Amino acid sequence: MEDPGPRWFNTYFPIYTNYEVEFPIGSLSTAELTERLSSSPRAKGPSYSSQPVKEPHNTRLKSTPTGSYRSPKPSSERDANSSGDEVLIAVMGATGSGKTTFINTASGSALRVGSGLMSCTNTVQASQPFSFDGRTVRLIDTPGFDDTTRTDTDVLTMIAAFLSGTYQHGVKLSGVIYIHRISDFRMGGTSTRNFRMFRELCGDTTLRNVVIVTNMWGEVSVDIGEAREEELKNRDIFFKPVLGKGAQMKRHDNTFDSACTIIRCIAFKAPLPLRIQRELVDEKKDITETAAGAELGRELHEQAMRYKAEQRQLQDEMNEALRQKDEQAREELEQATAQLNQDMMRVQNESYRLAASYAEEKERFQRRMQDLEVTSRLEIERQAAEYKRRIDEVNDTLRQTREAELREKMELAATLQRLQKQHAEAPRPGLFASIGSALDSIFHR
Repeated sequence: MEDPGPRWFNTYFPIYTNYEVEFPIGSLSTAELTERLSSSPRAKGPSYSSQPVKEPHNTRLKSTPTGSYRSPKPSSERDANSSGDEVLIAVMGATGSGKTTFINTASGSALRVGSGLMSCTNTVQASQPFSFDGRTVRLIDTPGFDDTTRTDTDVLTMIAAFLSGTYQHGVKLSGVIYIHRISDFRMGGTSTRNFRMFRELCGDTTLRNVVIVTNMWGEVSVDIGEAREEELKNRDIFFKPVLGKGAQMKRHDNTFDSACTIIRCIAFKAPLPLRIQRELVDEKKDITETAAGAELGRELHEQAMRYKAEQRQLQDEMNEALRQKDEQAREELEQATAQLNQDMMRVQNESYRLAASYAEEKERFQRRMQDLEVTSRLEIERQAAEYKRRIDEVNDTLRQTREAELREKMELAATLQRLQKQHAEAPRPGLFASIGSALDSIFHR
């Protein structure tokens, strides 16, 4: 039985695709279609007059890009891979690391790219499918955990709802690409936090399907870039542990060929479930009980402790300002305290609402899936009806052509019979009459 996963995935992300029947009749007129069918080997010979054009037993719909784009092989010419599965690769990393740019470069998509300090990817989105070494590939863009418009709790619940929902429908990732800026002066708190969350989402068993990509090499000198690369590879607090468990590390120079080299490291890997997928679906854990949820809780707890320490320090400074009767300092400290209290409240709320937020996101995911399945089914039915109408139209044209040819053949046969009969009934001269005619022609020369 065919795995429904990739087909369901195309239903969930229809925004970058349209649907067309595999039999390419959409752009042909009935006359052109009739001519092609009439000239095909199937339409010639005895079967031409006895066999109408039939609908395929299994009329499948295929998803094709809505626009042309650069790929190793044009999508319209691509062949399905041997198993018929679509290769799905998630792309993760910090905000501004170049995830969306990488996806657009590799797939020819036009996903919106952020500029400046504001993030642009604030939801999970998919590229258009593209052909790669005989396989159909789709890249999944994810927001970073330092997103400028969403909290880490929002980002985790969004990614978790997507991964668990797709896994429940038979979809597994072939791998994950994690992008890190080599231009970063150091791997600071934001980058470290993103990578820790990435580790907890993936787990150890899927690391052989992970590629860590360093990009933005054009923003540093070769010597500095290589020195940072070596440090990332060889220090336990950075990428060394995951590289030791099977992950690969590659450079990306922002070219199409470079992106292809990276994708090739994953495209032929056997798909595997990520740790958070196994935890939420197979083990039926609450999101707060998952490794990623626990990591987020630990980070929120650390933030709360830092805020409390800052609160105590501000209170001491406030008391000193009151003692010194420094009104300006007191007002500034009051403002800082108010902001700190807001931050503490936000962290506390995030800790409390992780489970509820995940449940809400999962419910939205399921509703969207159901809506899109209905829309997709209606579109498939419309396409099938249009396909049948065109096929019936072609069969009518062929039938009329066959009838006209049959009438023409019958008229030619009747004419031939009439000529043969006239020839048979015409009087013929005798032998002596023929000799006399010949002598007359001789003497009258």
